[in-house]
Amino acid sequence: MVLPVIRADMEPEELDKMMSSASDASTLLKAISHEGRLMILCHLVTGEKSVTELEELLSARQAAVSQQLARLRLEGLVTPRREGKTIYYSLSDDRPRQILEVIYDLFCSIDPNKGKTAETT
Repeated sequence: MVLPVIRADMEPEELDKMMSSASDASTLLKAISHEGRLMILCHLVTGEKSVTELEELLSARQAAVSQQLARLRLEGLVTPRREGKTIYYSLSDDRPRQILEVIYDLFCSIDPNKGKTAETT
C-alpha cells in the first residue's frame, strides 16, 4: 500500500478528493471509536446476530446495545433485518471487517518476535 503525498503543485480537484476521503475516514473512525460499538462489530464479523444475542454476548442491557446499533446503522456500517418481533443485524459491507483486521493485528494478535500480545508490549 502506498500512502499519498501532499504536494504544493497538486490540482485543486485532487486535494478536494483527498479532503472528501479524509472526511469519510474520520466519520468511520468516530463510529468505531466506542468500545461497545467496536465489540458489536467484532461479533458481527462472524455473521448476523439478533439484538438479544448481542445483549448476551456483550453482557449489556438492551437499551445500551440498541443505542450503539443505532449509531452504527446511521453510519451505514450495519444493516437490520426484521423477522417477526426479532431484529437481526449484519455488517453492511466489508469496510468494518477490513478495519477490524488491522485493529486485531495491532492490538490483539501475538507478536511472533516477542511472544507477547501487542497491548502488553
